[in-house]
Amino acid sequence: MRVCILMGSPGVHRRTAELCKPFIDELTANHAEVDYITLHGMNIAACLGCYHCQDIAGEYGCIQKDDMQGIVEKIVKADVLVFATPIYIWQATPPLKAVMDRMYGLNKFYGSAPREVMNQNQAYALIATCGYDIEYGAGLLDEALRRWSRHSGLQYLGMYAVRDENNMASFQTDEAVSGAREFARKIMRY
Repeated sequence: MRVCILMGSPGVHRRTAELCKPFIDELTANHAEVDYITLHGMNIAACLGCYHCQDIAGEYGCIQKDDMQGIVEKIVKADVLVFATPIYIWQATPPLKAVMDRMYGLNKFYGSAPREVMNQNQAYALIATCGYDIEYGAGLLDEALRRWSRHSGLQYLGMYAVRDENNMASFQTDEAVSGAREFARKIMRY
């Protein structure tokens, strides 16, 4: 199994990254290949909404040339795509949101290209950290990924989220670590 994790946090060694450590450890212990992509500092432009990608059959087709092309290569190779992010105003961080918007080119639904989902056998999952109760803090992004998966005909494997109540220590508790490991085992059952 190949898992691609899109790390959206600008704090590449902070809370969300800390929560990903036992998750990745469990995946690799079970022989999964993991691509961990830190988005902070990459050149990922916002989607232009130009629909150019919708007229290019059989390939991503975005007219913009930036780091997104390399990210897409890793995304389409993955069996499971994990979005990892702290929640900012009930949404993913700006770099992760830019990637999500630019993934529009993976679904050929709205142009002259034949209908295609370029990552059709993939499943999505979410790892989130937030400062509120989980449902209140991360529920909207969780629901957005559910809808996106359903719209694309993909399976959504759910969310694992931990509330930040004590800075880094919140993500190092036995409960947080065992929850991340269990979520990885759930991913491996896909």
